[in-house]
Amino acid sequence: MRYFKLVLFFLFITTTINAQKLMGFTDATAVKQVDWEKQFDGQLSAKNQDTWMQFLTSHPHHIGSPQGKINADYMAGLFKSWGFQTELAEYNVLFPTPKTRLLELLGSKPYKAKLEESILKEDKTSGQKAEQLPSYNAYSADGDVTAELVFVNRGIPADYDELERMGVSVKGKIVIAKYGGSWRGIKPKVAAEHGAIGCIIYSDPEDDGYAQGDVYPEGAFRPKDGVQRGSVMDMPVYPGDPLTPGVGATKDAKRLNRNEAITLMKIPVLPISYEDALPLLQSLKGPVVPAAWRGGLPITYHAGPSLEKVHLKLQFNWDIKTLYNVIAKLPGSELPDEWIIRGNHHDGWVNGAADPISGMVSEMDEARSIGELVKKGFKLKRTLVYCAWDGEEQGLLGSTEWAEDHQEELRKKAVAYVNTDGNSRGFIGAAGSHTLEPFFNEIANDVIDPQTGVSIKERKYASALVSADKAGRTKLMGNKNMKLGALGAGSDWSGFLQFLGIASLNLGFGGEGSGGEYHSIYDSYDHFVKFKDPGFQYGVALSKTAGRVMMRMANAEVLPIDVNSMYKTVNEYVTELKTLLETSRTETEQENKMIQDKLYDLAKDPKKGIQTPKTKEAVPFLNFSGLENAMMQLKTSTEEFQKLYGNSTQLSADKQKELNEILFKVERSLINEKGLPRRSWYKHQIYAPGYYTGYGVKTLPGIREAIEERNWKEAQENIEIVSRTMEAYTSQVQQAINLLIKKPF
Repeated sequence: MRYFKLVLFFLFITTTINAQKLMGFTDATAVKQVDWEKQFDGQLSAKNQDTWMQFLTSHPHHIGSPQGKINADYMAGLFKSWGFQTELAEYNVLFPTPKTRLLELLGSKPYKAKLEESILKEDKTSGQKAEQLPSYNAYSADGDVTAELVFVNRGIPADYDELERMGVSVKGKIVIAKYGGSWRGIKPKVAAEHGAIGCIIYSDPEDDGYAQGDVYPEGAFRPKDGVQRGSVMDMPVYPGDPLTPGVGATKDAKRLNRNEAITLMKIPVLPISYEDALPLLQSLKGPVVPAAWRGGLPITYHAGPSLEKVHLKLQFNWDIKTLYNVIAKLPGSELPDEWIIRGNHHDGWVNGAADPISGMVSEMDEARSIGELVKKGFKLKRTLVYCAWDGEEQGLLGSTEWAEDHQEELRKKAVAYVNTDGNSRGFIGAAGSHTLEPFFNEIANDVIDPQTGVSIKERKYASALVSADKAGRTKLMGNKNMKLGALGAGSDWSGFLQFLGIASLNLGFGGEGSGGEYHSIYDSYDHFVKFKDPGFQYGVALSKTAGRVMMRMANAEVLPIDVNSMYKTVNEYVTELKTLLETSRTETEQENKMIQDKLYDLAKDPKKGIQTPKTKEAVPFLNFSGLENAMMQLKTSTEEFQKLYGNSTQLSADKQKELNEILFKVERSLINEKGLPRRSWYKHQIYAPGYYTGYGVKTLPGIREAIEERNWKEAQENIEIVSRTMEAYTSQVQQAINLLIKKPF
């Protein structure tokens, strides 16, 4: 008997020693957590995800469509059956749809754009013409304009600098731009700033058509008449309903007049296929564009203007439509007022299989599996809130309105927000608040890639190393830490992270499911199961990944927040900014001297009419000392906290609760209520979408964009703002340190 007890004792010791360590858990609770996660994995079902996708993509499901409401009711019913307290949260938002679309080339070789996508027998939903939204850009202005055409490449500010050098003006013209390079709404915004009266956006085959691979249905890529729909709302100013900025678009909300809504485009905008773009581009004369501007069409790309004029006429129904968010809660048993929020949108431009239903069905499977665990006795400390957002495609409408409507409650209760969107075969992609970086690395190490049998972290590392250049490879070699990307705009985290200061993650697999179906009628179930994620292997992998994030955040004794990772990341950003300033100074000095020495005049081809650049104002020296001192203090505090964090699970329950509240609200200290220059809705001082990039993030945006725009006064002002922000962050960290030093175990 004594021998048997000794054996059991040594088995216990061995198990304890070999037990997996989890951030924020004791050894004992970590063992239980890992066991529940294994059970969670076993309940996930690729078959379920397939079945749900077939239903949810069976008809177009945009805002205001019959299928949109059917889908919301369907998902709400499922969440209820899984044990969630479920409701539909309704909001009334501005949603324009086209009444008139006309694009034609006039003159000796007239052409009328067909503005239609072909029905394919291989794609059973492509023929649902009566239910489909036609190809258009939401929030374009109404307009009837006729003018010469100019090609502006991607339509970003740097392209207009190049046009100026070529001696080409867009004032009073219609511009045509390629998709890509920035958020699509930037293209008409910048065009209007330069005096253009209309904008056409087309998908070049070099980007997602025949230059990339066989076109649909033989291959995954965009056929000649495929069109990318999309919103052109000026989202970098504020997302959500254009008429109710900062407040929820409830039935009784006070609304702006449409002419007061600054996120609506000022000129008419229309997306077209590369089939319709070809005759327009062939009509262009003027200088041949730089090599980097040329696409995959079999023509010589000219800047313009065209000899013949283009006629663009657009009219819209400016309706208020009801959207439906599904909100499903599993209350926590110990800390019900601490919420871990999970979201994916359910609306699509048409049938929307890859974007967004691939992510939605993964979230649903994840929620179902957790619900089953709860029925078996799994207890959640904190409340899980699962959301299916409506109206994301038009400008993050559903998530933004809910966040604005519940902002006071969310400031008090929201611990973290976890987002997904589209998903396909390939490598894990992760971006978000850098306090969550070590935590996510822990999870990425625990999830197995379905194709290779190694961890998704190991596979991501291999991909990064193989694709890196020599310098990057040297830096990466042996460093398997997975760096989180920073979040700009583009999906439903904005209301949580950038408006309210709630730590956020965005997750999804991709890289091996490329295609050209995006926002077209061909983003269908048939396309998805053939080219994106056959068998839903990566749908299940995403459920495993996000599910672990949710379950561990819900049950950690101490939240897995790493403030030192935030310090290290922000410090890198500060170094980047100082380098950016010095580089700008050197380049300005060099370029000005080249202009003064007439080197540009001597080097240019006199027959091409290239203009010599104008000299620029010298770059001043900015004072970073306040920010440097703030960062030094933050370094000291975060390093001290990380030394103490290991003992935090030994705190009493009351003190753990106190510590956790400090930790999940530390992200709030990165919010400045005055917001960023010219866009007060964006309040986070570390992450924001770029004013002229949209989707693309700008880190330390107030400082960075001021330097890029050569607004030196504003740059210095924002250095001081960020300095005070980092001091406030340090103060929060110090509160946590003081609590741990007292050691009330």
